[in-house]
Amino acid sequence: QVQLVESGGGLVQPGGSLSLSCVASGSIFSIVAMGWYRQAPGKERELVATINAGHAINYADSVKGRFTISRGDNKNTVYLQMNTLRPEDTAVYYCNAYIYDSERRHDAYWGQGTQVTVSS
Repeated sequence: QVQLVESGGGLVQPGGSLSLSCVASGSIFSIVAMGWYRQAPGKERELVATINAGHAINYADSVKGRFTISRGDNKNTVYLQMNTLRPEDTAVYYCNAYIYDSERRHDAYWGQGTQVTVSS
């Protein structure tokens, strides 16, 4: 069984910074890609940033130049550094990973979500 566990998040003032991390654990053979999505109240879940095994990175236009996604050295961890935060960044942030497990089954997995609130 595969699990994604997120940490970080919280309350920050506009213009501030926060860092999120997500660790994948369990019967993992390989991780194809990891990323972050977010869902604000009353809105659909949207992509924030993704990074694949080849380190190709994709950002939503709304976060380009402010957010940075990276993978940990052990390849099972993904980080999201969020700078110059805006009130519109307020949302529940979800970690996502596309994983082949030890039996070579593949699927997309989600973390439980972590709240990010940007407010003065």
